Amino acid sequence: MTDTNEAEQRARRRAAVNGCDKVLSNGKRPSLRERLSQLQVEADAAYDLDGPPDVYGDGVVAELERRTAGVLGTADAAFFPTGTMAQQVALRCWAGRTGNTTVALHPLSHPEMHERRALSALTGLRSIHPTRERRLPDAEEVRGLDEPFGTLMLELPLRDAGFVLPTWEELTATVDAAREREAVVHFDGARLWECPPHFGRPLAEIAGLADSVYVSFYKSLGGLSGAALAGPAELVDEARAWRHRYGGLLFQQWPAALAALAGLERELPRLESYVAHAKDVAGALAQGLAGEPWSRVHPSIPHTHQFQVWLPYPAELLDEAALRQAEETKVSVFGGNRWFAAEVPGVSVTEVTVAASALEWTAEDVTEGITDFLRFVRRELPYPAPPARTSPVS
Repeated sequence: MTDTNEAEQRARRRAAVNGCDKVLSNGKRPSLRERLSQLQVEADAAYDLDGPPDVYGDGVVAELERRTAGVLGTADAAFFPTGTMAQQVALRCWAGRTGNTTVALHPLSHPEMHERRALSALTGLRSIHPTRERRLPDAEEVRGLDEPFGTLMLELPLRDAGFVLPTWEELTATVDAAREREAVVHFDGARLWECPPHFGRPLAEIAGLADSVYVSFYKSLGGLSGAALAGPAELVDEARAWRHRYGGLLFQQWPAALAALAGLERELPRLESYVAHAKDVAGALAQGLAGEPWSRVHPSIPHTHQFQVWLPYPAELLDEAALRQAEETKVSVFGGNRWFAAEVPGVSVTEVTVAASALEWTAEDVTEGITDFLRFVRRELPYPAPPARTSPVS
């Protein structure tokens, strides 16, 4: 697809979803004007807007760092313009402190999948993989690594495996195993905010397992951009020095900082309800897909408020079916989410995010919506649909 066609499709998706009466996954995308108006209202409840804008990290940015450290129970936190930068700096700092440039992490983790090999290209680090299973590594796999490593990085939840998490007992055992290997533990907690319901522990206790943790302000909290690296004061001080070297000390960042503070005030308390409703949504989707061969809702009981749906059709066909459902019925199950080819030939996968817009959907609404979506899928098929199965999806 050319850049022109891609831009046209993006515009069509946005118009279709924003024209809907009901959107299950992710919700509508506001215009720039709407986002500015929303930020002014939400930020006014989170910070004194009569104060001056920040300059090189003071003011509202410093306040965001203070509140983030307080929520996570760490000594300090540093604001970064991107999570990619925050995490690279964290792993670089730990390599210098441990004297070991090897990082143990999952092959589906963000640095391996989405950062253009930045760990090796920019910092000279190398990675090893305790497991290739679609889950976090367990204690025995960490103990069994056949070479030393300085840092164990755990992505919580592991997004590209389906937003999956270990149990609390498994997580603590894995952390203990890394410490037995004299390694430090860093959490990629871009989506750590929604993990407490699964673990049955508060954020500070979860973050307290690790030596450092990175969190995102836009993935779950609805911010504009930005991230924080939290941990011991001396590590965060060093990270601020590297942030400057990496070009991350911006003159003013108040829009992103205000949006992050508003997200901590508004979205963080709501995440537990999103996680609870995601279980109902996933169950209703599975019911609606029960007769569809090769379909999967994964995990069948979501660990957070996000999960995957797998269907045995080309991604382009599923994208078109989603668009036509939104345009013709004013109801969208998958929102603006794209479908992508999965590892299994002929199967595609998408992500579902259950947030504010999904709370108005009952289980019956979800089942009806996915059943209607499949009608649009079959309408787009250039060949007869495969026979339905009788056993329910697992």
